[in-house]
Amino acid sequence: MTSTNYLYFIVKTKPQFPGHINAGQICYIKESIYNKKQSVVDRSPSSAKLPVFRLGSITSLDYDIEVSNMDKLSAQEAELLQALPEDEERLTWFREREALQTALGLTLGTPVIVEEGGEKLRGIIRYIGPITETQLDLISGKVFGIELQGEDRGKGHTDGSYRNTTFFACEKYSGIFAAFSRVRPVVPSSLSPSVPKHSAQTEAEGLNVGDRVTYFIDDKCRHGMVLYLQGDSVKISTDKDESGKRGGEVEVPLHEVVKGEVPAEPESMVVDSPPEEPDTEDLYTDLSVNSVVEVTLGDRNSYGIIRWIGTPLGRQEIMAGLELEEDKGVSDGTIFKERFFSCPNKRALFVKLQSCRPDSRFQSASADPCKKMPKLEETERETEHSAGKMETVPPISTEQVKHILIGRMKGIQGHCNSCYMDAALFSLFSCSSVLDSMLFKSTEPQDAPIQRTLLQDIVNPLRSKGFVEGRHIMKLRQQLQKHGYSHSFTTDEKDPEEFLTVIMHHILALDPLLKLSTGGKVQESYCYQIFLDQNRLLLPTVQQLLEHSFHTAALKLAEAPSCLILQMPRFGKKYKMFDKIIPSLELDITDLLCEGPQQCMLCGDLAELECSDCFKESLFSHTGFKIFCGKCSTQVHSHPQRRSHQPTALDIPKAYLASSKPHTLIRDKLELFAVLCIETSHYVSFIKHGPNSNDWIFFDSMADRQGESDGFNIPEVHACPEVGTYLEMSIAELANQVPRDMKGVAKRLFCDAYMYLYQSPSMCLYR
Repeated sequence: MTSTNYLYFIVKTKPQFPGHINAGQICYIKESIYNKKQSVVDRSPSSAKLPVFRLGSITSLDYDIEVSNMDKLSAQEAELLQALPEDEERLTWFREREALQTALGLTLGTPVIVEEGGEKLRGIIRYIGPITETQLDLISGKVFGIELQGEDRGKGHTDGSYRNTTFFACEKYSGIFAAFSRVRPVVPSSLSPSVPKHSAQTEAEGLNVGDRVTYFIDDKCRHGMVLYLQGDSVKISTDKDESGKRGGEVEVPLHEVVKGEVPAEPESMVVDSPPEEPDTEDLYTDLSVNSVVEVTLGDRNSYGIIRWIGTPLGRQEIMAGLELEEDKGVSDGTIFKERFFSCPNKRALFVKLQSCRPDSRFQSASADPCKKMPKLEETERETEHSAGKMETVPPISTEQVKHILIGRMKGIQGHCNSCYMDAALFSLFSCSSVLDSMLFKSTEPQDAPIQRTLLQDIVNPLRSKGFVEGRHIMKLRQQLQKHGYSHSFTTDEKDPEEFLTVIMHHILALDPLLKLSTGGKVQESYCYQIFLDQNRLLLPTVQQLLEHSFHTAALKLAEAPSCLILQMPRFGKKYKMFDKIIPSLELDITDLLCEGPQQCMLCGDLAELECSDCFKESLFSHTGFKIFCGKCSTQVHSHPQRRSHQPTALDIPKAYLASSKPHTLIRDKLELFAVLCIETSHYVSFIKHGPNSNDWIFFDSMADRQGESDGFNIPEVHACPEVGTYLEMSIAELANQVPRDMKGVAKRLFCDAYMYLYQSPSMCLYR
């Protein structure tokens, strides 16, 4: 049997007998028994009793309760109310009929606000139903499984599972199970209590309340939002009514409505003003919830996202509720004490929809994202027109990061497989000047346009405004393709090292960053790929990986580099040699240099000998080359197991040996400033922008998307102080960290690192 064979009631007043039945408890009766009692109930509605069972009772006893003490419930209402733990709370919310009816209209995928721990968190409904089962009850309490979104991720208590059963999937601590009393839709008007239930036909059509739709009147295409569905018709809140006026409502036959927004053909203007006055209607009729827009406030433009559209408080104009990028608003999503959406305080602003314009920073996107970009000749003319303006914009300092870089629509806008280039350029130039020389060095005339594009269209806007449009990256890709380095630079994904080598070596002829000494010969390169012939490391640091790789290949540094770009050991993009790699915030390269004084690893005096055999011994630490002074080397190699070792003499400058004065040995160190990571062929980057442990930011050029095939990517930069927390842990603590349980984006840094970028604090400004 199912719950449809039963009728449900809520006790609204506590009966005198039995005394343990409380107001707010839910009872049920078999429908066949109720039908037999129907005549008695009809004759004496005030005194008739029904033999009902108490929902949730551990016994199977029935109780005779007066009908006048109970109110009838639908099975769906009973499921929602039964999820509330207290009888008194259940009765209170039963009397809040509007909230109960709103909850009945919630569906999977609905954006909602959920109350949790005193906070109002944003999320999307991923599951509706019970999470507990009982043997006696025919129904269980129905709850909402919600996946938290945006900044509220990580504030939940589940990954979508409860008591070892998975009901939906999300990141750990980004899911919440909540009763309907704590959940409300982001757009209240679309789920108002008066909304009729969907018919089977409308369900089949796939329309839902709140959907943006296209409808047709007099063969004209118009747009609007579904208010409710009933039978064969749809009530729509219109962007323009049939007279061409803004706002209003219209009821349209179901077969005249299409889900989504079909582009309309241009229509004749219906205005009272002179015909030469432009029609501004098209500026906003295609805007909808989650559109990125700009508005003019005073003498400047402000940018934000539409979170609500409607006509509040009896106003006739269609209004838009915006969540602004900056604290330029007036509230947290409320107006006149009524809440329409939730956002941080001072970020909400309510304006007329006609005052909103599509965000001009993202108008480079098109239906064919890889082709319909400005022509190369046009964009090069723009750059050449301002070629004399070779101004220098310094890197973004730690103090400026929050103001310039942090937020949505920040960083470099991804476009058509450009993430490898976006992440590389952001890493190199946002907060570091180590390779700024390539922006200003003299170059061949045919390569000058590429240098100008890099400086004027990418680096300078990134550092001054915190944002680079996707069209400028496409322009750079078009220029590289025009030079013949690859016929697919504008369409296909490349490796970051391939792009950097083309730019630094083939285009700008930058001196090689890396000079390696092996067998008396010097090799030059721009990046160094770490190779290991045998793996004795389980949870390596970058320092250990570099040392072991140099030892394996018998390499030394001919000189200290100003910038060191390291590629992590991998088997292609997909297969990693290590599950986790610990970033080394400083890279000590003293022992990797082929010349210069070095310290004995045991006593700290001037080292004279190096032993490659000792490097392999498990007795010694996995970090650091094994170099000794003469005395310590004799002692170490006096052990029977090491007598066969053959230490080699270090190359020490003669002037250093000739001096009788004691010398203080200074160690050469490089500092980490960026990390590129890859997961499922998508590159992102981490930037270490300051000296503090929590001075980390994370950049994703394609963090979100507006629209589909005709839409565009939304880049995002956000702080990730959790990285510093993990870096302060011991090796043992890090080894015990389960990647999927790591907070924020830390897992991507430790588990998906592809390329590490180091710079010399003393040399990066001059080389």
